[in-house]
Amino acid sequence: MLFRWLHKYIRRNTKPIPGDVAVLWKRRLSIAYAVLAWNAFGLFVYSLYQGKADWAHYYGLKSDEEHSMPPARAWANTLGIKNAKVVRISGFTKVDEYDIVDGEEVRKKENETGKEELSQ
Repeated sequence: MLFRWLHKYIRRNTKPIPGDVAVLWKRRLSIAYAVLAWNAFGLFVYSLYQGKADWAHYYGLKSDEEHSMPPARAWANTLGIKNAKVVRISGFTKVDEYDIVDGEEVRKKENETGKEELSQ
């Protein structure tokens, strides 16, 4: 609810609206909101269809290097995290796992003996 003082101020300085008029305007505003929301959704789908899903890259605010960077590494750079462990999960299964060391991706490989090696 609004702040109490604002609620009291509005109630004191406005005259009451009859119930049927209030319902009429509520219905009109809800229809206007629905039309506006539907058009915004249509604009969003059209933008996706035209290839403008990543608007920052489309309008040149992101370089090609930033665009090709995986989201985990981009967030690690944004937050200033130098060392991180990234685990990708899809559904209930682990899809991928790697480390970020000094801002670079480091993946572990298993060799024939079952021991892990580091690779960049």
